[in-house]
Amino acid sequence: MARDILKEDSTGLSLTAKIFNILREDILNGKYAEGEKLGEAKLAEELGVSRTPVREALKQLELDGIVENKPNRGVIVLGISKQDIEDIYTIRAAIEGIAARWAVERITEEELNELKETYELMEFYTFKNDVEKFAELNTKFHETIYKATKSRYLEQVLKDFQYYMKKTRRKSLQVEGRIKESLEEHKVILDAFFKKDAEAAQNALTIHVENSRKNVEQNVKNQNN
Repeated sequence: MARDILKEDSTGLSLTAKIFNILREDILNGKYAEGEKLGEAKLAEELGVSRTPVREALKQLELDGIVENKPNRGVIVLGISKQDIEDIYTIRAAIEGIAARWAVERITEEELNELKETYELMEFYTFKNDVEKFAELNTKFHETIYKATKSRYLEQVLKDFQYYMKKTRRKSLQVEGRIKESLEEHKVILDAFFKKDAEAAQNALTIHVENSRKNVEQNVKNQNN
C-alpha cells in the first residue's frame, strides 16, 4: 500500500523533501540494510509517486553521504559508519557546550518550561524503562536547547547530528544502567539552566556528550567481540 505522503500538512515541504525524509528515516532505522540497492521504480510504486521526485530525493541522500550511486549497480545504501559516529561525537563535544552557553543566555521562559517538562517526562519513562520513548524525549531535550541558542546555523548542524544518531542512541541506552546515568546528566544540565549558570551548563553538556561517546564506543566494542 502506497504511503499517504501527498496529504496536505503544515510543514510546507516539497514532495521531494518529504520523500527524502521518509527514505532517510527508513535507512537510519534499518529498513534498508547497508549494501542494499534502492530502485527508483520500486520506491515510486511503494510511495505512490512518480519516479522524478524519488530520483531527486536519492540525489539528496547521496549528497548527505548515506547512499552512493555506483556505475552498473545503481543507488546503494551506505548508512552511517563507525567512523561517521566517531566524527559526529567529536564535533558535538566541540560545539554542543557552546550551544548550552548561548542557550542559557538567550532562552525564553517558554523554552525553559519546555525543557523542564521534557525532563520530567524523561524521568517518568526512565521509571517505566521505556528506552524508545526516553530516546525520543532525549532528542527533544537537546533540540530545545539548540532552538534556544537563537542561532539557526548552530541549530541546524546539531539537529542533523541528533537525527543521524537516533539508531545508535537507542542501542546505547539499552546498555544496563545507561538510561539512569543519562537522566542524571540531563538533571545537571537542567539545574544549570534554572540557575542561569552558562559555564555550568556548558560543562554539564560537554560531559554528557563525552559520556555518551564512551558508552557508544563500549557498545560497539561489545558487539564486535
